[in-house]
Amino acid sequence: MKELVITRNDAGQRLDRFLAKAVPLLPASLAQKYIRLKRIKIDGKRADRDTRLTEGNVLQLYINDEFFDTPKPENAYLTVSAPKLNVVYEDDNLILVDKKPGQAVHPHDGAEYGKTLIDHIQAYLYAKGEWKPRAENAFAPALCNRIDRNTGGIVIAAKTAEALRILNQKIKDRELEKRYLCVVHGAPKPRQGRLEGYLFKDARQNRVYVTEKPQPGAKTAVTLYKTLQSREGLSLVECELITGRTHQIRAMMAAAGTPLLGDGKYGKLDKRFDRKYQALYSYKLKFTFTTDAGCLEYLNGKEFQVEQVDFVKEFFP
Repeated sequence: MKELVITRNDAGQRLDRFLAKAVPLLPASLAQKYIRLKRIKIDGKRADRDTRLTEGNVLQLYINDEFFDTPKPENAYLTVSAPKLNVVYEDDNLILVDKKPGQAVHPHDGAEYGKTLIDHIQAYLYAKGEWKPRAENAFAPALCNRIDRNTGGIVIAAKTAEALRILNQKIKDRELEKRYLCVVHGAPKPRQGRLEGYLFKDARQNRVYVTEKPQPGAKTAVTLYKTLQSREGLSLVECELITGRTHQIRAMMAAAGTPLLGDGKYGKLDKRFDRKYQALYSYKLKFTFTTDAGCLEYLNGKEFQVEQVDFVKEFFP
């Protein structure tokens, strides 16, 4: 018999979903059977699979050792001896990080082992003593939003399970306002407007296509834009995402005839400019909660912005 004590980050989860994370080798069907047979109890008492866990609960697991014996693979954050982060804001619940272009946010097929943004964030919190993996049964600090490898900008990471659940729901409900800066070829016409269409993603090519009419698999996409400056055939544009689709700004600006500088996928690379990445940056974030945000209510109305975007300084000094 093994016991697991429910911590603050485990609280609020259903029993069956917690077991899937804490004991991943235990099949879901067998977990449900063991719950019915009272081989999995909470505080010594029978529980249902949808019972919500509370902090301090003690789970008694009368299951075979084979479900615990397999060692966990080495965690990538342990390989990061000196975490490198550009912290925009941080408190007890979350951290906002300015990710630079060229870094992946998550590992891809293990190729980015120890190099991704989440690896550095977890290593940073581990080194500070704010995250103690051995004391956690199922939670690890996690990203709430993603940014393409070659795009820079603000990424949100949750430090607690409660913050992660709230932020994921707020992002889903579009209660966060994200603004991007980009440099495009030409000048948008009109200088300020709204781009609407449907985006169809070709997973094999990792590319999206913009259509004016709906089609199977295509999703609606809306981008607001405003031209801030124009000079020497380039324009600095601010974009606001109303929807958050893959490559949305890149594809829609290209379809409008003003592709992003440095974007070889949706435009053409200009030999006059030595750029490795598209000139696109998620530079501003505002929390605009319209419903209760629980422990994160204090963030409502607050706005955060990166200090400097390199391509703005380079092309529009």
